[in-house]
Order: sequence, then C-alpha cells, then structure tokens
Amino acid sequence: MSAPSAGIARRLAALFYDALLLAALLMVFTGAVLFLTHGSAVLSDTVGAWVYLYRAGLIAVIAAYFIGNWLHSGQTLGMRAWHLYVLDAHGGRLTVLPALLRFVLAVAAWLPAGLGVLWLYLDPARLALHDRLAKTRLIYSARPRNRGNRAGADHERR
Repeated sequence: MSAPSAGIARRLAALFYDALLLAALLMVFTGAVLFLTHGSAVLSDTVGAWVYLYRAGLIAVIAAYFIGNWLHSGQTLGMRAWHLYVLDAHGGRLTVLPALLRFVLAVAAWLPAGLGVLWLYLDPARLALHDRLAKTRLIYSARPRNRGNRAGADHERR
C-alpha cells in the first residue's frame, strides 16, 4: 500500500476532534436519560439497574460513533479533518467484526498511557498495536479516496 501510516500527532488531533463531538453526543444521551428516568439513572445515591444501563448506554454511544463511521466511510469526523482513513488488511473498508475488534483493542491500546499506540514507532509497518492485532491500518492521504458513485458528484463537477 503506497499511503503512509498515520503518525501519533495526527492520531491525537483526530481523537481530540472526535472527543469534542462525542462530548456533545454524550450530553444529548445523558439529557434524554435524565428526562426518561427522572434523574434516577444519573443522580441516584445507590447503584441500581438504571445506573448500569446508563453506563452501558454511554459505552454503546461511543462504540456506535466509531464503528458506525468506520463502516460507513472509513473515517470519523476527526479523521476526516486530518485526512486519515482506516482500512482492512487488503486496503478496503472495514466489515463489522474487524471494526468491533479494532474498537475494543484501541480502547485497550490507549488506556495504559497510549503505549499500544506508541507501538507504531517500533513496528516495521508503523502500525499501532491495535491495528496490528485487528489486521487494520490507519493511513494518511491528502487526496480523498475514491468512494464510488456518490450522490451529488455530478453537481460537484459543474
């Protein structure tokens, strides 16, 4: 593959952009949960079923954001801003299982002070540990990748 693997600076910048968007999504989700449960899921002094469901919902929103975007276009909003694309081992779009595996492994890679991501400096192909294990690749490409026939493509040519 001719496109270079993304470095740590671009990964961090994209993650920062995504964190801003996720903060907004999680606030909307929390507002909806507060409204529907009259605050018992978030403001409860005792840990009950609602609290566990709320926490699971937070994780589900985060996972859906990343996995859904990777499946749809190979990019999150932050990745789009920094010209990053996630690809499978053959250079194509991710399918559900590799995207789910990449998400779980990426969380694990970032948690211990980003050591799993810093692995890219030791890896001969410059892959972060989660990309190596999930058989994916995060690339930097200044040119937009061919996404096939997009709606509105004719309008853009005019």
